[in-house]
Amino acid sequence: MSNKNSITDVSGILIGQFQNLNAMTGCTVILCKKGAIGGVDQRGGAPGTRETDLLRPMHLVEKIHAVLLTGGSAFGLDAASGVMHWLEEQRIGFRTAEMKVPIVSAAVIYDLGLGDPKIRPNAEMGFKACQVATSNPPKEGSFGAGTGATVGKIFGMKQAMKSGIGSASCDIGNGVKVGAIFVANAFGDVIDPNTNAIIAGARSIVIDKKHPYFANTLLQMKSFVGKQVMNLASMQNTVIGVVATNARLSKEEVNKVAQMAQDGIARTIRPAHTMFDGDTVFALSTGQKSGNVNVIGAFAAEMTVQAILSAVRHAKSFSTFPAASEVTNSNKIGGEK
Repeated sequence: MSNKNSITDVSGILIGQFQNLNAMTGCTVILCKKGAIGGVDQRGGAPGTRETDLLRPMHLVEKIHAVLLTGGSAFGLDAASGVMHWLEEQRIGFRTAEMKVPIVSAAVIYDLGLGDPKIRPNAEMGFKACQVATSNPPKEGSFGAGTGATVGKIFGMKQAMKSGIGSASCDIGNGVKVGAIFVANAFGDVIDPNTNAIIAGARSIVIDKKHPYFANTLLQMKSFVGKQVMNLASMQNTVIGVVATNARLSKEEVNKVAQMAQDGIARTIRPAHTMFDGDTVFALSTGQKSGNVNVIGAFAAEMTVQAILSAVRHAKSFSTFPAASEVTNSNKIGGEK
């Protein structure tokens, strides 16, 4: 089987996306019809989530049937009910005495600052995302949950840049695959860890030969101006995503993989896990191969890096929000410091 460099390289994983380009919002569903052992690691200070407690060890349910990544802030959690309805129609769910109950975990990003904030992902959009789910590689950039994603918001939305959704995968040997899909909607800047260069983030208020294109969020946080305006960015951010493997993992192990995958966020987002972000990582194990949790976790972090970088590099500009692909290298001078 060819490598699609996508989370859909992991057998048993399907991706469906739906978006409203007028409202600049959307949702992405990660389906596992046969169920997958699920785990989660939540580190940001402003999360918007659903069905995360049951993913942790010492809880009854082990397998989940979908993870929803969605825009719309807390309103967007409504889209999860559409995913549940679709799964119910397919007779997929956790078996109880009366019926099968689909288990759908979810996390949101705040994207109400683009498009029409009164239009958010709802049950209909979640249902439609399931209808188009496929094993093909998902579209990256401004699609699905990444439609309204932005990064670099210490100076507010006016100095932010467009971001999106991205995916990546690798084969770690013996047929074991590790994949990731992430929405990058961070308060901070996106860093290429190979060069330590900012590739997208807060733009300087003044840009000329003496001032770099990027303001450098980390430096601005300790400046007088940065301290005064930082709260403009509160509740407008988060990085959310899913890592998956076809290896057999226990519930404890899959939670460990989710925890290790957070290292990928820390390597690409500067700063990460702030009180302004709701950074949440889900992990899934579809259980076809034998694998080592340490190796899987290490590469889950690497695939997280690659998915976030891909999300930013595939983004296209929208309105006054430029994208990394449209910023020339000459404009970036000084932003890497």
